[in-house]
Amino acid sequence: MPFVITSPCEGEKNGSCVEVCPVDCIEEGKDMFYIDPDICIDCGACEPVCPVEAIYPDDEVPEEEAQYIELNRAYFEE
Repeated sequence: MPFVITSPCEGEKNGSCVEVCPVDCIEEGKDMFYIDPDICIDCGACEPVCPVEAIYPDDEVPEEEAQYIELNRAYFEE
């Protein structure tokens, strides 16, 4: 999973990330956005436009946010 959306996105729902994604891998969930790990091409376009700095490369997700790696993946398995 190249990029992961973490807790600062909860309740934010800005959507800037969706607008810049060239492969439409970001979807809006009930409380936040999620990145589909099977579609993301690791371009990084979403990371700098996030107003709450919630997006990280999967290998740079802060330890306290690590559960969001699985939450992003699980969202697309349902």
